[in-house]
Amino acid sequence: MSREPVRLDCGDGVARIGLAVPERKNAIDLELATALAEAVRTVAAMPDLGATVLYAEGDSFCVGGDLRTFADTTTPGALVGKVAHAAHAAIRGLRALKMPVISAVQGACAGGGLGIALAADIVIAGSDARFRTAYTAAGLSPDGGVSWILTRTLGPARAADLILTNRQLDAGTAERYGLVSRVTDNPLDDACKLAHSLARGPRQALAASARLVREAPTTTLEPHLDNEARQIAALADTAEGSEGITAFLEHRPADFGKARTRTQSKASNA
Repeated sequence: MSREPVRLDCGDGVARIGLAVPERKNAIDLELATALAEAVRTVAAMPDLGATVLYAEGDSFCVGGDLRTFADTTTPGALVGKVAHAAHAAIRGLRALKMPVISAVQGACAGGGLGIALAADIVIAGSDARFRTAYTAAGLSPDGGVSWILTRTLGPARAADLILTNRQLDAGTAERYGLVSRVTDNPLDDACKLAHSLARGPRQALAASARLVREAPTTTLEPHLDNEARQIAALADTAEGSEGITAFLEHRPADFGKARTRTQSKASNA
């Protein structure tokens, strides 16, 4: 019996999107890439979410493109192009989600899988995680935004080194390079705990903050400063902003959930 290559479940303000073909080490074929893009679109359309966790089943996060399917067709270029475009739709969608995205990475993370993992705002790597670009070893060039994110995160010299030589990074080195946010022994558990913590927080502020960080690498300082000023001013007028400021002054924990409930109640009565 066939099963879906991507799982999606939601609860308590958190979406979990899982690559679910562990017997293939979650290698990316057209079906998986298309299903991932569709799952991200579904999450984007759900109003009551505060965070998304991206994870993978099995002992590897994703080994990249499914080279066996590419080799089994008489038109590999056309198939590779379709897979890349579908995967890119998923990555664009992840980067556009109006909430923080956290990826939990274990085992091998290579090729397009690297691009998917690094599309998250926070990358939590297992101590067994290992990262490799892998493309040139198969006679291919990067996709999945790998050349873009590595260059911006690591600088051109390290990006070229990793892409051209396929040098593998262990989790500790990836953390030291700034490629991942933190290394833990239980990346999925820790990612879910963090996601639920964020979902209980000021969702509008977190969404705006994530968006500012995402936009920073491709925005010059002057327009970025203007955007920051607009965002913080707008948030100060929200119920979450009011609750956060008041709670800080009253030396108590903020109840952002109650602030959201008041906002939703006002909207439904309007």
